[in-house]
Amino acid sequence: MGLTDSDLAELRAKGLIFLADEMSQQNADVDAMYLVIAAVLVFLMQTGFAMLCAGLVRAKNTKNILLKNVLDACVGAIGFWSLGYAFSYGQAGGGNPFIGNTYFFLTNFEGNDTYQSWLFQWAFAATAATIVSGAVAERTKMAAYLCYSFFLTAFVYPVVVHWVWSSAGWLSAFNASPLLGTGLVDFAGCGVVHMVGGISAICGAYVCGPRIGRYDADGSMVDIPGHSSTLQVLGTFILWVGWFGFNPGSTLAVTGGLGAVAAKCAVTTTLSASAGAIGCLAVYKFGAHTFELGQTLNGVLAGLVSITAGCSVVEPWAAVIIGLIGSFVYVAISEAVKRVLKIDDVVDAFAVHGGGGMWGLIAASLFATTENHQASYGVPPGTPHGAFYAPLGQGHQLFVCALVGIAVIWAWVAGLMLPFFFAMNQLGWLRSPAEEELAGMDVSKHGGSAYPDYVAVDTSAAQKAASIAPLKVIHAVAAA
Repeated sequence: MGLTDSDLAELRAKGLIFLADEMSQQNADVDAMYLVIAAVLVFLMQTGFAMLCAGLVRAKNTKNILLKNVLDACVGAIGFWSLGYAFSYGQAGGGNPFIGNTYFFLTNFEGNDTYQSWLFQWAFAATAATIVSGAVAERTKMAAYLCYSFFLTAFVYPVVVHWVWSSAGWLSAFNASPLLGTGLVDFAGCGVVHMVGGISAICGAYVCGPRIGRYDADGSMVDIPGHSSTLQVLGTFILWVGWFGFNPGSTLAVTGGLGAVAAKCAVTTTLSASAGAIGCLAVYKFGAHTFELGQTLNGVLAGLVSITAGCSVVEPWAAVIIGLIGSFVYVAISEAVKRVLKIDDVVDAFAVHGGGGMWGLIAASLFATTENHQASYGVPPGTPHGAFYAPLGQGHQLFVCALVGIAVIWAWVAGLMLPFFFAMNQLGWLRSPAEEELAGMDVSKHGGSAYPDYVAVDTSAAQKAASIAPLKVIHAVAAA
């Protein structure tokens, strides 16, 4: 005998059976909460950046760099709410391939998109902005930095997002007619986030010029060590944890088979970071004959950045290779920027994020497998996959799209950020006066040292190289 309507109602009330629409709503709720949790993990990366940057600057500039990290999140939220999300994902009238055109100030938003999507994407935007803070640390004015943070999150970064991640974007793998049949594989943002932040960082550091004493009279680089290895390690581990929201969270959902994709992203992320650390440790042990902590930490970050584009489309063994090569790319670019170009990038932001981002896009185009490509992007059978898996002379589509993506992101970001920083410099808004830089930003601009129980000290060789009388070294508790 069949069940009556009252029987079915009682079973549903007890949670023993579900109708199709109820199952659909339950899946939607699970996916929404998954994305909120992933957004929280990505936002936690702001803490990681803050601790890492604080550890890499001198004690006299700690408050300054921490405040900039806080304001990246706050100014970025206003910029992304007012303009950025609209330029990223607005698709009124079907959208256009260059820029979004609706959802300004989140108007006409509910029912057309989701709030969890905005939260997740804002966390990404804040990450792109924060990459720059360390590169131009210890010598820039707050006004210019606030202007930069808003400009990047409201316009520069969102346009790249639209190209690559919006279904209307001309470079997007989600486009109904993607470029070369594939579009750009950038699952979690090697190009969209890390290249944008890294290129902005090198532009800012170039226009700012090096810190006083960074290079001696002969042009040789003088070491200016950060004040806390402890904070550097703490920041790196927090960033690593945050990356488990960054990469696996980019599935945007966990139901319908995407849970397995997210899990693989977590594994490839872990292996690439580990290989990057080991690569840098080996390089600096061989070259400088020392087990270098700071460079090993940057190796972790280089590995994390390098796997970000391909975390969902490559196998675990490939992630190890990608992270290892990423560490070598980082070392080469870092040394070239510091010693050849003589650009003072305090935290190696361009080498880690710009260099790792470019290699990550290329790596995804080489190592993407057919099965992983289909699982994470839902592409139809026959869609071209990584060049290393294709017959000789074929499989070039993803690789060409990666090169196109690298070229256009460079052109867009550098074409906007270089004039922006030059304009700020011409207006006198960018570089702090020499006396403020020498005294330290904390005392000059923020009411005192971040370590009030201690006397601010600068004993670096950079200070001596600049022929500046060194400060008295006390480093003792004031009450002692």
